[in-house]
Amino acid sequence: MRDNQIHHVMTVLAEECRQWETPSVTVISEQHRSAFHVLVSCIISLRTKDAVTAAASARLFERAASPEAMICLTPSEIADLIYPAGFYRTKAEQIHAICRTLLTEYNGSVPDNLEQLLRLKGVGRKTANLVMTLGHDKQGICVDIHVHRITNRWGYVNSGSPDETEQFLREKLPAEYWKKINDLLVCYGQNLCYPVSPACSRCRLLDCCSRVGVQRSR
Repeated sequence: MRDNQIHHVMTVLAEECRQWETPSVTVISEQHRSAFHVLVSCIISLRTKDAVTAAASARLFERAASPEAMICLTPSEIADLIYPAGFYRTKAEQIHAICRTLLTEYNGSVPDNLEQLLRLKGVGRKTANLVMTLGHDKQGICVDIHVHRITNRWGYVNSGSPDETEQFLREKLPAEYWKKINDLLVCYGQNLCYPVSPACSRCRLLDCCSRVGVQRSR
């Protein structure tokens, strides 16, 4: 994929993704307009299907929609509310610990600084960037496994990890697409550009894609 094709690629992605469901954390951010809701739902979403994330987040926020309310629950109560999210007990401990930190160090607010977000228990670059973009409407590039896999498949970047992909994208992806790329490639990766045997015959981006690592397709 040539660098100057990125504008066409992003336009096609936006058109194609209208037919599919929006990722659950994005939906939650649109419903609540709260960095706290984005942060907690993103933690719940890790290694968890979107439908489970949405339901678990709704149950939890019905009981506790702020750090002050969340800290009044025990980790065990949080775990019961977010079950069957993957690693729900570990996530419950993380959520409880994060809320304590928010109350003691940030007056109950979620920081809008990437480095401060990364100091919170269990928060990696993917979650921190998502909080920056969806929670605070600030620049960031959230690179999950879909963004990492597909941008490398295109040949737009050549990297060995999501963190490395993020750094490459910060250097070359036009700033107008930083906030959008995660939502678009999560949709595309879940519905067409699969990890194994992607649906290349139905892909409007086939002529732009270098198909790096694709051994078979449908």
